[in-house]
Amino acid sequence: MARQSKISIKEDFELLQTTYQKEKNHRIRTRIKCLIYMKEESQPSPLQLSKHIGVDYATVKRWLKQYKEEGFDSLIVLKSKGRPKSVINAELHASLAEKMNDSNNPLLGYWDVVLWVKTNHGIDIKYNTLRTYLIRHFHTKLKSPRKSHYKKDEQAIEAFKKTT
Repeated sequence: MARQSKISIKEDFELLQTTYQKEKNHRIRTRIKCLIYMKEESQPSPLQLSKHIGVDYATVKRWLKQYKEEGFDSLIVLKSKGRPKSVINAELHASLAEKMNDSNNPLLGYWDVVLWVKTNHGIDIKYNTLRTYLIRHFHTKLKSPRKSHYKKDEQAIEAFKKTT
């Protein structure tokens, strides 16, 4: 069995306690709790740490490796990428809003919107992306008109409406 590498915690106990109490983020607090437990106990194994804190063994190993290589400051900073950038910019949104409210030349469906965006703006957006965007921002839904019979007489309809 391989020998475990010994990691010494450089920060003093008071600094760890005050940082733990001031921190509001649960994910950072558990990392600091891991360091506090390591400082209290004399070299506990990562398995004991993971059971005590309530996280996976691999997570504790990753935290300890990060602490050993980069230090305490990198351990208490979460590296999140944030929200992904939207494919649809403000100009395209305004153009879509104008097109959605255009009753003279309506869009016939979501595939029609995909083709319209590609031809007018030169942006190739996936069907599902555009569909969910339109539903979320413009509250659209698929509607299809009822079929009209090809032999329907418009003058007979007008005469019927006048007599009723």
